Amino acid sequence: MDALPPAPAPPAAASGTAPRAHDDVLATLRALRAADPPTHGGRVLSYVYDPGRPDLDELAAAAARLFQPVNGLDPTTFRSVARLERDLVALARDVLHGDGDVVGSVTSGGTESCLLAVKAARDAWRVARAADAPAHASHHGPGPRAPAGRARLVIPTTAHPAFRKAAHYLDLDLVEVPVDPATGAVAADALLAAVRAQADRTALVVVSAPSYPYGALDPVADVAAGAAALGVACHVDACLGGWVLPWWPEPLPPWDLAVPGVTSVSADLHKFGYTPKGASVLLHRGRQRHRHQYFATKGWPGYPVVNATVLGSRAAGPLAAAWAVTRALGPEGYAALTAQAHRATCRVRAAVGATDGLRVVGAPVGPVLAVGADVAAVPAARVDPFRWVDALRARGWLAQCQPALAQADGTRLPRTAHLTLTAVSESVVDALVRDLGAAADDVRGAPPAEADLALAATVAQGDLPDRLATVMATLEALPAELVEPLLVEVLARVVDPDA
Repeated sequence: MDALPPAPAPPAAASGTAPRAHDDVLATLRALRAADPPTHGGRVLSYVYDPGRPDLDELAAAAARLFQPVNGLDPTTFRSVARLERDLVALARDVLHGDGDVVGSVTSGGTESCLLAVKAARDAWRVARAADAPAHASHHGPGPRAPAGRARLVIPTTAHPAFRKAAHYLDLDLVEVPVDPATGAVAADALLAAVRAQADRTALVVVSAPSYPYGALDPVADVAAGAAALGVACHVDACLGGWVLPWWPEPLPPWDLAVPGVTSVSADLHKFGYTPKGASVLLHRGRQRHRHQYFATKGWPGYPVVNATVLGSRAAGPLAAAWAVTRALGPEGYAALTAQAHRATCRVRAAVGATDGLRVVGAPVGPVLAVGADVAAVPAARVDPFRWVDALRARGWLAQCQPALAQADGTRLPRTAHLTLTAVSESVVDALVRDLGAAADDVRGAPPAEADLALAATVAQGDLPDRLATVMATLEALPAELVEPLLVEVLARVVDPDA
């Protein structure tokens, strides 16, 4: 959550009023964008992925404009869509070391890729178990008949919330396994023990490459091998790392489709693939598993419907932009951009380590860091990460607050600040290193931000202060059953015409 910038004056012509000249419309849009954080230049350390290449922005915009009117709903009508998607899947398969048995789809983003990976695994599980379990009598519509009982989805605590959303949407039992607070990664034995507890009901186990909160690489090879021995599918969520880890200059354990037992991988093009938002790739090992991702029906009087993704009508612009950017960069271009991100990450990681009161939390790989208070320092020397994020914001940098979390086994993951470094970060790393130290000086020794329960009512009205340390501490302290409706209210009010 970030403080909302002051909105510009409302447009003169609202819905239902007289039309406006094109120049006026564009002027209003420019004013709205001017109130946003800068999406280029490396000062937003989350949300956006900037290669520092204006030529790629122009190329992507031109490609998207060419495909602006195209509907990706039916690639048998718009054959260009089929060609672009086929090329992107083939490229991702090569990058992630898949063989000829690997196929997949381009989706609108990591959340959709993860949801579809769960959907395919659930449906494959249903087919495999249907002969051994009595079917529900009330089955209707397309898709495999579900055996009695719900499928299980086993994930580490650090798995992306997209998997929690998938379990919620698709009616799976969610099993969360604590991670090691020292490394931020899950132990293979712990994850596999959760699978083994009810392997016959487990449709999918998930590992991250790397996880978003700590940048930690889960033990993919051990989990995939153990899951395969139990007859359980294994998904690698490489939405964050899929287009940067293949070129990362440091040696890494195997984590992609080269690992036996990995049945699917998600990798976002619009992160370190540096394409505009709206593009991710989901790959499956085996064509039948890919088919389980689809929805098809002829049970209405209109045209036969076949959807590879959650969406029906799909904008082809992001697909074309992704195709253009990946073709323009190629492996050599990605290697060069990754080298820039790596150099920036090394500089920032060293600077954090040298700053009194701060530490890098866990054992990150890739260009993602979690920064927490140095618990080995005396309280007067510690830096509260929430206060540090506010101090960075005052100096023109946008980082994310990550609240502490109590895990099911009683261990506690600390509050941290999240930093994502991209290729453009190298061009501003001197200023970033200077300011992260100065921001730590600004708040060193201040007591950790504490909850203010009276603030919750203010937040519910959508009134967020510029400094968020107390807000985040309040959300951290409140139970999930109170925080989650509160967050819904905040976001709903932001887009409510009458709020």
